[in-house]
Amino acid sequence: MMIVPRREDAYHKMQLYRLLTAIVDEEKIASQICFKGGTCAAMLGFLDRFSVDLDFDLLEKANKEDLRHYFHQLFTGLNLEIKNESKTTLQFLLRYEAEPNQRNTIKLDVLDQGCKVDVCQPQYLPEIDRYMNCQTVETMFANKLVALVERFEKNKSIAGRDLYDIHHFFVKGYKYEASVIRERRGVEVGKYLEQLSKFVEKQVTQTVINQDLNTILPPEKFNQIRKGLKSETLTLLRDELKRVENFAP
Repeated sequence: MMIVPRREDAYHKMQLYRLLTAIVDEEKIASQICFKGGTCAAMLGFLDRFSVDLDFDLLEKANKEDLRHYFHQLFTGLNLEIKNESKTTLQFLLRYEAEPNQRNTIKLDVLDQGCKVDVCQPQYLPEIDRYMNCQTVETMFANKLVALVERFEKNKSIAGRDLYDIHHFFVKGYKYEASVIRERRGVEVGKYLEQLSKFVEKQVTQTVINQDLNTILPPEKFNQIRKGLKSETLTLLRDELKRVENFAP
């Protein structure tokens, strides 16, 4: 179950789930996309934090222009206003009616740059009582390992939640799909883990961690983990690097 650390975010969660349920129930949309990202991981029980957006990948042979039309119809039926929309990809910023000074937008992305080796399969989402094509946890973990660096390369930003998710997935003992890392980064896993460790050590600051995590974790959890998150993640990455090197063929 996806937690809501602040009472005022309960309404956003309801809007998020209302939209997701409508997407799953619209076969013309659901059959062409794969659910992924933080909201997906939280709903499947793989993450213990709040997530505010909906992220998907296009499945093979999906028709983007047809999907754009179907999405527009769905948004209209839900009284969601399109505040912004990409002309080249299926990216929407949607507005819903809310109280002043409260969240009132949902970012929905359907990207067509997923890896060929990403694994997507039908999985049960208990909070909306629906099955949907979702990335496996191994695929999610591998993509999350890459996202921390690629987000910085693309727009010079760092998301503290990426670091938190990497830490959480390691602590839970989840495996990652190594072929995803190889495809996205073009290097072997050990080499990338070494690069990632150096990146975290140099680029991730306490300010980044505090600003990004204080609204998506309960206060107790935030205060418990924030100061040690960077050092613990570095330890986990270096331990994993040793494991990879020791078991390399």
